[in-house]
This record gives sequence, structure tokens and C-alpha cells, in this order.
Amino acid sequence: MVVPVKFIVDENVGQLAKWLRMIGYDAILLQGTDDGELVKIAHKEGRVLLTRDTQILQRRVITNHEVKAVLIRSDRTKEQLEQVMKELGLECYTRQFTRCMECNTLLEPKSKEEVKGIVPPYIFRTQEQYMLCPGCHRIYWRGTHWQRMKKRIDNLER
Repeated sequence: MVVPVKFIVDENVGQLAKWLRMIGYDAILLQGTDDGELVKIAHKEGRVLLTRDTQILQRRVITNHEVKAVLIRSDRTKEQLEQVMKELGLECYTRQFTRCMECNTLLEPKSKEEVKGIVPPYIFRTQEQYMLCPGCHRIYWRGTHWQRMKKRIDNLER
């Protein structure tokens, strides 16, 4: 059984966390956290650290490979995601849209009746599939925004 890759994302590449979540990876983003704490959490939780900060990569636990870290080269999110996918051999097909893009919690499917009165009336009339985040209580559905995100994922270079 392959253990899924988990990430801790430095705030200097914060948008990358949302895109990793979109394709189903556990990606935490802690804003305002100092470098030492990021490395400590990565080590404790077995997370890959993603950063653009070359200084953080000089820490002993990273140079001796106790903590895996990836230096992100681009400032463009799509290129960042493509770099991480290529360097770590990630796939982006089997777990798409299974995590909350805001809080990283695994989503739960909900029936149409369970979201009645919660989603806007037009959405209720036009959509059949819904996912609920038990962490922040956001509700997701496959509308035009989902379609645009799906198209961007399908166009990633791997």
C-alpha cells in the first residue's frame, strides 16, 4: 500500500496548497508561522515542505534528509504544481475534489435533500451532486467554477 504524500506549504507559495487540495492531497498552510515551526511540524507529521525560501533549506534536518523539502522555482501557481507533481511523481486523477480547498478537511457526499434550504435555489434546481466540508461547513457542487478548475487540472503538464 502506498502512503499518500502529505505537505506543509510555506506561505510564500500559499496558493499551491489550494491546488494540491484540489487534486486530493493533504496540504496544510500555516500563515505567520516561523521557519523553525514549519520544519518542526514537517518532521513530526512526515510532511514534505514546499517553499521558495532558500534559507529554510539549509536547516540540518533538511540537509541530512530527515525532512523532505522542495524548493519551488516559479512564482506562478500552475508551474509550481507541475514542478511538485513531476519531482514527487504525483498523480492528479483519483482523488480530485475530495478535500476542502479552504481548510483541507476530507469532504463528505450529501444528498440533494440534505442541502435543501442551504444552497441557493438555482443551485438546488440545477445540481444533483453535493459535497460538504465537516470542518468549515462549506458546500461544494459541480457548477461552472468546478468545470473551470477541472479543465485546468486536465491541462497540467506531467
